[in-house]
Amino acid sequence: MVAYGCMFNVERRTLQGILFKLKLKKYRSRKLTLCDLQEISPESLKDWTAQTLGELPWHFLRKVMALNGTARNTSLGHGDLEDEAVSEDEEELNIDDYFCFSDTEMEVSLHPLDVLCAVLLCSDNFLQQEILSKMSMCQFALPLLLPALDTPKCTLMLWAMRDIVRKWRPHSLAESRGFREESLVLTSMPTISFVRMGSCSFSKSKLLNAVLSPSQQHHDFFVHRDMESGNVPREIADGLVEISWYFPNGSKNSDLFSEPIAVTNLHGDIESHWLQFNFLMKVSTLTFIFVERLSEREYVLLSSLKEAGTNLYFMLGSKAEKSKDMLGFLKKLVLDLKLRKSHLLFKQSTTNQAEFVKKLRTTIGRITKFPHRRVTMEDMAEAARELGIQVDEDCKECQSSSKCVKEISAEIKDVAKYKREMLRLQGDLGKTVAKVEKELCRMRKPRTTHLEKYESELKEKLVALHQEKNQWDLTDGLVQFINGIACLSQVERCYFLKWMKLSLDHITRGNLASLKAEYKEKCKTSGSDPQELAELSKLIAARSLGSEHFMRELGQFYEAEHSRVKQSKITESQKQFICLPGIAADLMLEGFPMELIDGDASNIPLQWVTDVLTELHAKLGGRSGMLVLTVLGVQSTGKSTLLNTMFGLQFAVSSGRCTRGAFMSLIKVAENFRQDLGCDFILVIDTEGLKAPELARLEDSYEHDNEMATLVVGLSDITIVNMAMENATKMKDVLQIVVHAFLRMEEIGHKPNCQFVHQNVSDVSAHEQNVRDRKHLLEQLDEMTKAAAKMEKQIKAMAISDIMDYDPEKHNWYIPGLWHGVPPMAPVNIGYSERVCELKNYLFEFTKSCSANRSLKDIPQLTERLRSLWNTIKHEHFSFSFKSSLVDEVYNQLSMNYAEWEWGFRKEMHLWVSEKETFILNQPVADLNFSVFKTIALEKLQCGEQKIMDCLQQYFARKASDLHLMEKYKEDFIRSTKTLKNDLKTHVFSKCEEAILTQIGRLKSHNIQINYMKIIEGEIDQLLANCRRSTKQLDDKKLESKFETVCHETSLCPLQNCQVDGDMEPQLRNDLMNRRIAIPEVLQGAGSLKDYRMNSFKMKSKYLEKWLIRRAGLHKDSYLQKAKDIAKSLMDQCQDYIEEKVISKTDYDKAYCRELLCVINERLQEADVRKCYTNAFFEVDLKLHILGEAAHEFQKMHEVFIQENNPQKHLEKFKPQYLSRFKDLYLGKDSCQKRARDFCEHCLKPALVDYVKKRIATEIVDDFLSNGQAIKYGCKIFFQFTVEKKLLEDGNFNNYLNYVNSYEEFVQSWIHRHLLDYYNKTSGLEVPEREILSTIVKKVRGVLEHAKDIKPNSISAFLDDFCKALEQDLVVSKDSLVGILFKNTAMAQQFSADIQTFLPDLEQQILSEFKELELESKLSSLPLKPQDEMFKQVSGFAEASIP
Repeated sequence: MVAYGCMFNVERRTLQGILFKLKLKKYRSRKLTLCDLQEISPESLKDWTAQTLGELPWHFLRKVMALNGTARNTSLGHGDLEDEAVSEDEEELNIDDYFCFSDTEMEVSLHPLDVLCAVLLCSDNFLQQEILSKMSMCQFALPLLLPALDTPKCTLMLWAMRDIVRKWRPHSLAESRGFREESLVLTSMPTISFVRMGSCSFSKSKLLNAVLSPSQQHHDFFVHRDMESGNVPREIADGLVEISWYFPNGSKNSDLFSEPIAVTNLHGDIESHWLQFNFLMKVSTLTFIFVERLSEREYVLLSSLKEAGTNLYFMLGSKAEKSKDMLGFLKKLVLDLKLRKSHLLFKQSTTNQAEFVKKLRTTIGRITKFPHRRVTMEDMAEAARELGIQVDEDCKECQSSSKCVKEISAEIKDVAKYKREMLRLQGDLGKTVAKVEKELCRMRKPRTTHLEKYESELKEKLVALHQEKNQWDLTDGLVQFINGIACLSQVERCYFLKWMKLSLDHITRGNLASLKAEYKEKCKTSGSDPQELAELSKLIAARSLGSEHFMRELGQFYEAEHSRVKQSKITESQKQFICLPGIAADLMLEGFPMELIDGDASNIPLQWVTDVLTELHAKLGGRSGMLVLTVLGVQSTGKSTLLNTMFGLQFAVSSGRCTRGAFMSLIKVAENFRQDLGCDFILVIDTEGLKAPELARLEDSYEHDNEMATLVVGLSDITIVNMAMENATKMKDVLQIVVHAFLRMEEIGHKPNCQFVHQNVSDVSAHEQNVRDRKHLLEQLDEMTKAAAKMEKQIKAMAISDIMDYDPEKHNWYIPGLWHGVPPMAPVNIGYSERVCELKNYLFEFTKSCSANRSLKDIPQLTERLRSLWNTIKHEHFSFSFKSSLVDEVYNQLSMNYAEWEWGFRKEMHLWVSEKETFILNQPVADLNFSVFKTIALEKLQCGEQKIMDCLQQYFARKASDLHLMEKYKEDFIRSTKTLKNDLKTHVFSKCEEAILTQIGRLKSHNIQINYMKIIEGEIDQLLANCRRSTKQLDDKKLESKFETVCHETSLCPLQNCQVDGDMEPQLRNDLMNRRIAIPEVLQGAGSLKDYRMNSFKMKSKYLEKWLIRRAGLHKDSYLQKAKDIAKSLMDQCQDYIEEKVISKTDYDKAYCRELLCVINERLQEADVRKCYTNAFFEVDLKLHILGEAAHEFQKMHEVFIQENNPQKHLEKFKPQYLSRFKDLYLGKDSCQKRARDFCEHCLKPALVDYVKKRIATEIVDDFLSNGQAIKYGCKIFFQFTVEKKLLEDGNFNNYLNYVNSYEEFVQSWIHRHLLDYYNKTSGLEVPEREILSTIVKKVRGVLEHAKDIKPNSISAFLDDFCKALEQDLVVSKDSLVGILFKNTAMAQQFSADIQTFLPDLEQQILSEFKELELESKLSSLPLKPQDEMFKQVSGFAEASIP
């Protein structure tokens, strides 16, 4: 024990000495971390040739992180090699000194394994893991057992190797071209160990390198004495056990071994490191012991291996044959260990190296073909624990974290199913939310012509989706994940996330392997169902699962909770997930990549990402100046590997496409380098590959790539475009995407630097040889820029230099391929590593040179840019959102001009419609031909459209200096004009058709009244004759009594009443009979239409074809909601139709039911309805409720018509006139003047009032827009600004809710109130009312004057001429004329003169009555609502794309 203690103290002192030399003593307590290594400092720009021993650890670390194969070289550089050679040539030779072999050179260096051991000892477990992963890529042997440097026993590096995954193709899978991919520590394979007893004249490690290297591609897996500094004596690395592997690639000609094997190498002799030797004996299939000296002591030790569970082979040096003593002990050993001849291998000085290596490989291959022992690294850990050897992952933090992860992963069997059931918010629900949010911005698929209504529907849908998200609770797995990242210590959290990655990757690999095997088998089978293969392909794509999915789900919960706060469902104090952004920020500071874009949904959870970045800003104390560097490129061109190599980052690397989207990682800049570099941190953004084959068939794949490129270029200061030569066919597409993205940035003055990286170009003369290629690339980029500018409607000539900072000579990088040889045994190409380092150094130098001219962008500015960019991308019309203030000004000026032209067109058509309505209401039925009016309307509309087109042409023909900025928007205004024309066409046709129907109803009523008037006139003629025959003069009282008696005895037949529901039900049944097979049966249980109303319609689960939904694997509730939304929109549409007919005040027509059924059937045949899987119950119930509502309303309309046209009521209405005329005729009085007054009161006055009401709305809009309100209502932007500013000033939260939830209704109400406020503060409507009335009265007077000259024969002829002359202006009620014409024998000329006498008083009377009315009452009674017209002005198509 004393001897052991002394030895341990010596080893400790040696260790302290080594750490002192390497300047690592301070890292014994505070371990080196990956973040320390990632930190950007002035040393990052240095050429890492170590000049002193203290620089060796950093030389090793930086080179190994950069995958440089020279990382293990510990020779110190003392100047240029050429200078040293010249110095030696000039130095005088002293032959005595020359042969005094000094170890000076060895004393100024250290053995590479000593440096490795010291670095690992001073690194934390996570940096150790990263170091070994990089060493594995370089095909360096890895430390399996670390010597007992500061611990009683050595340490097994299990955790350090956990993250290594290897792919290979065993010969058993060669024909099928399959492969295996597995974590190194979980792969079971035979282990071959090489140890030595005593010293050895030849290098064991060098021999192993020869065994593992193909003849044409030698590689130094193990450090040996003939390597640089390999001859320096080891000081602390004795007892180190290294391990390397051989993995076949499936080629029987080139593979050295058919199956994977592990090879271990113990440094130092076994006598001094018996514990390590014992361990190797327990885990090895085959053990080779190198022996050159065998004495009693060695014999005793080796003979104790009788019970070893491994095949022992002895490799004997040349001295063995010459020593008789050694031969004697060797014979005894052969007998004791029962060795055969093949177990002894002799390596003499004359032995051919190649032949000996071949023999050694044959021996290994023979034993490992059918090995009796295969072990995994985890099996080795168990063996180590039995021997008391420490295992690096046995620490408390690692084990407790592993336990937490196992609780989560135990529930994951089927990845796709787990994601669907446990990570619900990011599945179909999350994707639907993202689509609705984008559609809300883009408005590309409106089902109605009313964009505002469609927008309102989308907002309602979005609220419903957020409510659905809020209904879900955290699953057990998520709760455990939150506990893992929130409740554990910082070290435990890092272990937890690493275990999550390892565990989920392992599960995913297993799931993918089985699915890919199934896919492969189905592809082989002839007649495979393409649909089935497509479904399998989707399942393979959905099998990706990592910690990022759990973080994404938490982000979705955070977003959902935030939406509840915005809707005032909960308060800020009730938020459960408020701590999550802070935790995510901590993870970013610890080096974990953070998801920026959810690639599955092509969406950014904006609130989540910005809140995480805001927390990050706070944790950094506000010092968060950022340089943003991004990589873009085709899929599988090594983008992530490039960034990981350049900066030592941990972006996921996969040859398949596991995750989509973009991830960001934070790199700290050292304090002493921040001023030089001009930033505090570098934010590196890694993106998914563009032009991915699995996305190529999706209709939005190009859009998806464009969105991503635009976003990351917009955020970037430097963009690396990564291109691989073997993907040259896709390069042009990628360049087009990149050019478009840069072009959009040019519009906002953002001009990032662009570096083109051409990978897999290994020729040393590549840069020189590719001068022509660079010139061709520049020409291509210029050509693409011009094409992109044209597509983006830029009219100025543009070159690539206008949109990006690009120098063809300096910004093109030619990088060799990543692998030097054929994987899986190929190391990383040193040329690749060195060129990547050159690129990195150039980027830092470039950043330094630009730092003075670059404005520092901190996190708040970055989040604002992110918010703006994403909002722009969601709106899709990038140019609108990226316009400069100058473009804004010019665009708004054009918008205001266009608004004037648009209103001129609308006004002209409203006045035309008003005239035609009046004209129609003055025509007989025979002249009511709709096609005639339709033709005239089309000519009028074409004329109005052309007038706006001419105005646009003249506007753009002007030579205004800034007008060129608007050229690309000209087409938008042309499209807007065509849309306006179509909208007006629909309105005009509808109004004319409605007027014709109204006139038909009026004439029907009038004919009824004419017939009744003749009956009454006959009765009164008879009464008059009887009274005149009477000898007694009758006074007024008796005349009235006689008149009342006649009226009472006159029999007038009432109009026939009909039952509307009875008429509609047969039509409904006939419609349904031919629709679906099951409908007649469904209809059997339906009652009368009287029992149904729209407000009683409720969605029921029986309305859906559940078996179809189940077969599709979909969620029933979402489809129920979709069907409910469709039903609501359809009922709203039908309600508008019903109200339109009711307002017309005509009688019910059977055509109304047919038209309603036609509207319903057309909607139900649309694609989105069919995708809801509704059934016959849905169609029948929906039609019953809609027609039930219609029947109810039309019945009331019919009854009102019957009541209004009741003959008895008509008689009562005109009885005073009939009685007055009866008295005058009996007494022989002249009643011309009285009749003229009655005409003015009952006929002319209503017509004049109606005329004013029809014209006043257009005058109000004209007046309103010409009196200081034009700017507010000039275009949509100004109007929305006005409304939102008022909302802010009022501070009424309910108004905000109404504005968001019912935009159209709120804005119309707001305009109405604005109108009331404006006219209440002025003289009201008196001026326009007087002007309109005066105009028409003047026209009436002219007609009356003209009538004097014509001199019509009768009052009837005079009134016909009067109405004909004013048929485009006034609608004189023919029913009212009945009373005027009754027994009217006056002269037409006198009648006309009497009317003119009463006109001034009539005009004043009308104006007085107008004045007495309340303003609100006036506006509400107008047939054309001014607030509606003004709303159309500010919700037009031309401005719809402006944010």
